[in-house]
Amino acid sequence: MSKTLLIFVAIAGALILGGISTYNGLVGKQQGVDAAWAQVSNQYQRRADLVPNLVKTVQGSADFEKTTLENVVNARASVGRMTIDASKAPETAQQLEEFQKAQGSFGSALQRLLVVSENYPDLKASAGFRDLQAQLEGTENRIAVERGRFNEVVKDFNTSIRKVPAVFFAGMLGFHPKPYFQAESGAEKAPDVKFDFGGESGEAK
Repeated sequence: MSKTLLIFVAIAGALILGGISTYNGLVGKQQGVDAAWAQVSNQYQRRADLVPNLVKTVQGSADFEKTTLENVVNARASVGRMTIDASKAPETAQQLEEFQKAQGSFGSALQRLLVVSENYPDLKASAGFRDLQAQLEGTENRIAVERGRFNEVVKDFNTSIRKVPAVFFAGMLGFHPKPYFQAESGAEKAPDVKFDFGGESGEAK
């Protein structure tokens, strides 16, 4: 075997090994994106799961605004009708935008309900309501944290597929840039559900 051929084989071997290593690295990063998305989905689902008990508690206040309550129920139903896979990160910005819009509307409806509840002293005095309020506050915080983590791993993945040598073959192998959560404003802003219950011992932290 000639020296030239040996050099060619060595270079080809190095390229193949490098390509395999890069591919495996991208697979791992893509799985990391999906795992981060699953955590985001879990927290949003946790928030949705709190609504039935919240509605039941609020309904105990006979004169509570019916429209406000219906808005929460309808917004939750809209979220439930979304077909996005909770275990796989959205592939397009449109998918993520639709998800974010629905969740934002749901969050705004919850915020409105909790603001209106300030006008009902008997409801505010309910230990069950205070507990649900505290759980919602905690869930909103966890949603914000998980969204931040998701954006971080997406940034890492997107950067990786734009680097050499991945940039030459990532697209052909199915690795495409993932969308981020966009900066929030208006309806998409996570609701501030922290309330002052008059310094009672049951105040949510």
